[in-house]
Amino acid sequence: MPPTIASLLAAAIMAAAIPSTPDLGKAEGKCRPGETGPARLVDVTGLKDRRGRLKLEVYPANNDDFLEDDNLLIAAGKTFRRVEEPLPSSGPVQLCIRVPSAGRYAVSLLHDRDSNRKFGWRVDGIGFAGNPKLGWSKPAATAASAQAGAGLTRLTILLNYQRGLGVGPLKTRN
Repeated sequence: MPPTIASLLAAAIMAAAIPSTPDLGKAEGKCRPGETGPARLVDVTGLKDRRGRLKLEVYPANNDDFLEDDNLLIAAGKTFRRVEEPLPSSGPVQLCIRVPSAGRYAVSLLHDRDSNRKFGWRVDGIGFAGNPKLGWSKPAATAASAQAGAGLTRLTILLNYQRGLGVGPLKTRN
């Protein structure tokens, strides 16, 4: 059933009452020591460098909610999870994020190289579950989502950075 104007307006009003904060979704997203799930264990590949922070977020796997404002999602009782971590100086990079239950979720990963907590396409890297080829708009939620099981489910995300006039994975030297 499509949402009514009144329900959309009510959600917008509720979201306006919630102060915007980078901590939304963190308490629900943070994995516990010895986490058994349901959760995503994300291997990060294609890093440009070790500057800044990584921000991993989980959304409902539909185009209306994917990359929607976190205040609106939380006010509407929809899935939103976030984990932010500084980059380790060396070694493999892996993040863990809890999900509400087994199911399909859209996942985004930001390499916030300047640590300003927002995506700047000239500076930062971005990646998604499913590693879709990126164009000038966000990918479809189905292309940026993956199934999570009842336990720990592994996922590899390849980061994309500005390359010329586009965005794509860095070219590796062999």
